[in-house]
Amino acid sequence: MGHKRLFALTTVLSMLLFGATGTGLAQDSIKIGAYLPMTGAVAAYGESEWKGIQIAREMEPEVLGKKIETILVDTKSDKIEAANAMTLLIEKERVVGVLGEAISGNSMAGNPISEAAKIPTVSPTATNPLVNQGKQYAFRACFIDPFQGEVAARFARNELKAQTVAVIIDIAQDYCVGLANFFVKEFVKQGGKVLSTTYIQTGDQDFSAQLSAVQSAKPDVIYAPNYYTEDALLAKQARDLGIKVPILTGDGAQEEALLKIGGAAVENMYFTGHFHKQAATSPRAKEYIKRFEEKYQGKEADAFSALGADAYFLLVDGIKRAGSTEGPKVREALAKTKDFEGISGKISMGENGNPIKSMVINKVEGGKFVYVTTVHP
Repeated sequence: MGHKRLFALTTVLSMLLFGATGTGLAQDSIKIGAYLPMTGAVAAYGESEWKGIQIAREMEPEVLGKKIETILVDTKSDKIEAANAMTLLIEKERVVGVLGEAISGNSMAGNPISEAAKIPTVSPTATNPLVNQGKQYAFRACFIDPFQGEVAARFARNELKAQTVAVIIDIAQDYCVGLANFFVKEFVKQGGKVLSTTYIQTGDQDFSAQLSAVQSAKPDVIYAPNYYTEDALLAKQARDLGIKVPILTGDGAQEEALLKIGGAAVENMYFTGHFHKQAATSPRAKEYIKRFEEKYQGKEADAFSALGADAYFLLVDGIKRAGSTEGPKVREALAKTKDFEGISGKISMGENGNPIKSMVINKVEGGKFVYVTTVHP
């Protein structure tokens, strides 16, 4: 069944059950919204995060003695649709908190609406620092890009022994532009040299001009902090041209779709990432991984699903500690989160709703994402 049709049926059923007065099930449940890209250019993120949220809800189906009801709206990987989805969840569905969006640009479209309504949001994976800037009610389950960019630059210099780099940036995405800037600043600070900087746009299929610049520059490494589709195609074309230097990228590329699209070309691609099950050792993480892999047989628990789960757990924990579903009280509890054992590691909330947490370095090896090391803040 399509997501739009499913949502329409859910909405009609809700109206029939609750009635105009909001009686019945409404009094016995707490509504949490999710606005995620289930279709469009970054649908793989939304699908993974929704899987994680569903597993998390199975693990923790109640809070304050009431059943938790999760309501999903598809943002279609679009900023305007993201804003519309947030409005629908708040004004029509009367949710007490929202999970999402998956990417930074769409989160920046939705957060002003939730902020005005004093409804807390927890994004699983929006890493651009601007997402939460100046916001009281915006939180996230992931590290932010200044930390990610710095770690990537140090990894390139110290582990990959790169003296020089070529940078290829998706200029259509706030995330990609921001992360590239943080990487370059740290790479130069560490004594490295940027030989070329070229630009692509989401949906591009031909990267011959950008790769021609790489061939001319002869860098030690390519830094391409883009989403999975573009990075997979970029890697294929680079390898076809005989460019063999390592490709380093960010968390936005570590999605199973990259392996399907890129095939052998993405072997030995490195990622700054949020999660690898080998590094997940807490009882909650072990239970989550077991449940996930039993439910989705043949699919390993991945970073985006784990962070979807963490966003859910953080919001529910905030409601629990607040002893209330009132936005200001939940916001205050979320801001005080300390040493919370998530699926992706221990989380403490820092300034502007930004978690203080560790990062993992992963790589593709044998067609799988393989754990390399953990980097602590």
